[in-house]
Amino acid sequence: MTATSTRVPLPDRAALDDAWRRVRPRVHRTPVLRSSYFDRQLGAELFFKCENFQKIGAFKIRGAANALFSLGDGELAAGVVTHSSGNHAQAVALAARWRGIRATIVMPQNASAVKVAAVRGYGAEVVLCRPTVEDREATVARLVAERGLRLIHPYDDPRIIAGQATAARELLADAGPLDLLLAPVGGGGLLSGTALTAHHLAPGTRVVGAEPELADDAARSLAAGEIQPARPPRTVCDGLLTSLGEHTFAVIRRHVEAIVTVDEETIVDVMRRVFERMKIVVEPSAVVPLAALVAGRLAVRGRRVGIILSGGNVDLERLPWLG
Repeated sequence: MTATSTRVPLPDRAALDDAWRRVRPRVHRTPVLRSSYFDRQLGAELFFKCENFQKIGAFKIRGAANALFSLGDGELAAGVVTHSSGNHAQAVALAARWRGIRATIVMPQNASAVKVAAVRGYGAEVVLCRPTVEDREATVARLVAERGLRLIHPYDDPRIIAGQATAARELLADAGPLDLLLAPVGGGGLLSGTALTAHHLAPGTRVVGAEPELADDAARSLAAGEIQPARPPRTVCDGLLTSLGEHTFAVIRRHVEAIVTVDEETIVDVMRRVFERMKIVVEPSAVVPLAALVAGRLAVRGRRVGIILSGGNVDLERLPWLG
């Protein structure tokens, strides 16, 4: 799955600037919200970058837009393909519609019917497969071979990373200097893009990732110095189940200070408090960095802290505190 992207170097400052120019006119400039409740609780100034208000309800549209609009017409003549059960699927489908090209999305048979319908609603073809990573990747490989489609990897592609980096760039521009910048981590596209933004634009800002204790492969990978496999999916944070990729891990090893973990009970409790106190809809994966702060995993008292709320795609009939 990484064979196509390994020919492309990791994003440098010029790549981040190019992504900024491509992505900015095509996505929402999402708001940065404050919360006196969480500020008082943590003794810090918190700045929430609300990607739950983004197109398709998550930051993923940034990477998809940059990837598709950075490739030439000839490279996209046959169309694009990816695999995803959630936000990336919708992002590629929408970006392909903008670009006027065909998109084929491989989704597992157990994917939410609502998400499958959303992907089709953007005009993409959905190919269902068995719900394993191996079958998803095999199905994508077959479609690439049979149709000549261009692979848009969900996260391990420098173009995706550079696109995701635009969220942190907006946050820094709107919030001003930050002592600390946090993002959730699954495959690592958002965290590695965030880290590159800080490295090039705000080198005094420390970058930390956060993930559930039950999906702690990124923390284990950073500690071990090599990518560790994901555990069986037991966390409520279904957006953070993927292992790191070659490119994302390379950036994280170089530019991320630490990856902290937090338990499921705290994640669910903080998600509910965000609903109640901030009056916004967020998905479990989005609140993991804030939950880590509430759990005391980082010392932030007296600091200016940016937090990227990665998305808001949640089934309101199945909120995790409803049992």
